[in-house]
Parts: sequence; C-alpha cells; structure tokens
Amino acid sequence: MSSTEKRQQRKDDDKDSDSWVLPDNPNEIRGPTFLIHPSDPSPVTINFNSTTNRVVIHILDKDRSEDDQEIPLLERTPTDVSQVWVTTRVAGSPTVNLRSGTGEGKFLSCDAHGLVSSDRDARGPQEEWTPVVLPDGMVAFMNVYEKYLSVDEVAGGSLQLRGDSDEVGFRERFWVKIQHKYKKEANDEEKKKQEGMAGPSKIDESSTNRIYQAWGAGRSVVSDADKKELKRARKEGRLAEAMLDRRAKLKSDRFC
Repeated sequence: MSSTEKRQQRKDDDKDSDSWVLPDNPNEIRGPTFLIHPSDPSPVTINFNSTTNRVVIHILDKDRSEDDQEIPLLERTPTDVSQVWVTTRVAGSPTVNLRSGTGEGKFLSCDAHGLVSSDRDARGPQEEWTPVVLPDGMVAFMNVYEKYLSVDEVAGGSLQLRGDSDEVGFRERFWVKIQHKYKKEANDEEKKKQEGMAGPSKIDESSTNRIYQAWGAGRSVVSDADKKELKRARKEGRLAEAMLDRRAKLKSDRFC
C-alpha cells in the first residue's frame, strides 16, 4: 500500500461511522441510503410516505448554516426518516433492493410500463435495481427491464418518479449518500475477498502441464515464458484455456 493510500485510509478511519459519504463503487451502496436529485431550480429527495405507502418527491428546503450560508448540495444529510431508504443485497449479486426506512418497510419497485411504486411487502424481480456509479460520482439505477429510474416532469410542472428511460441523462442521475460504516464494511469485505483469491504465490506449471499439456506418453514440456499471463488467466477463471493455448505454441511432437 502506498503512502498516499495509507494516509487516505487513516483519514477514512478517523471519520464518524454514522457520517454520510458518497460511494465509490456499487458494492458500497448498502444500509441507510439518502437519494438526492439535482433538479432545477430546487434539488429534490426521494421520500416515502408511510401513511399512503407512496413514493414522494420532496423539494429540499434551502437549509442554511449558522453563518447564514446556503449548505452545498453534497453536504446535505437526511433531516427526516422519510428521506432514508435501506439498501440490501444478496451476497454476490450486483442488484439491490431499496426498502423504506419508515412504516412497515415497503420495497421500491417498477413494472414493465415504467410505473414506480412502493407498496410491496415482498421483493421479487420488479424490486431489483442495479446501481451504476458514473465517472462523476453520481449514480443511475437500472431495473429488471434494463430501463433507468428518472425524475420526470409531468403536466403542470410537477415531478414524478419513472422507470422507463433507455439512456442515462440528467433526469436519471442521482447523488447517493450512505453511512461511512457501511462503506468501510464493503471495503473490508472486498479486501478479504482479494486476499482469498490471491492463493499461492506461484503457479506449479509442471503439475498443470500434466493435466493440460501432456505430450504423447505423458511427456511434459515446461515453458520459460513469462508467467504473468498464467497468473492473469487464473485470476480471470480461464487457466485451462491459457494452458491449452500454451500447448499449441509449444507443440513439437508429431504424435500430439
């Protein structure tokens, strides 16, 4: 780990575990989640009304700090439990479920016509969303129909949530904030996963050759080529194919 990474890790460790931060990758989107859309002229949050079990687009008040300065959008944090969704995921799955943080816990869903609702107690395919973290840090949510969640302006200038956009534009981009402890949890899990995948430091090419590159009566030829390609192939799950390719390059026996 470089000195810069170590300093960043120390900085992250010093953060309050309940502080609200931006995710760097989709796997970090978990736990309490705050969804903001930078609508013009006023940004909005995606809320849940526990009385009607409906999604509500709430216009953010222009909060001000103690010195009467307007609080920047990315420094905003939830001020009401209705603004908080709880993100859960099945281990190993790229999709997430968004459940209301208040009331009886209803799931955000979208049907084949792009109608978004939040009145279901159970989760199924229509309650699955795939978060996509964009280069600028904003997030798009794709549903099971491969359409994107968006804030749409309807007749009269009111806003509603839809799920039928084919592409990601301004309407489909959200700022997502999660709590620091869950971001750290995701990073710790990824670190353990990478350590587990590392496995042995060397590839036993002689043994592997006997499986994939045995010549004629079991004669084995071991190459002197750089082993970086084999390590990369093992990591990507295509070691067998790589070894067979190596066999083709090294083949010299006419009885092979």
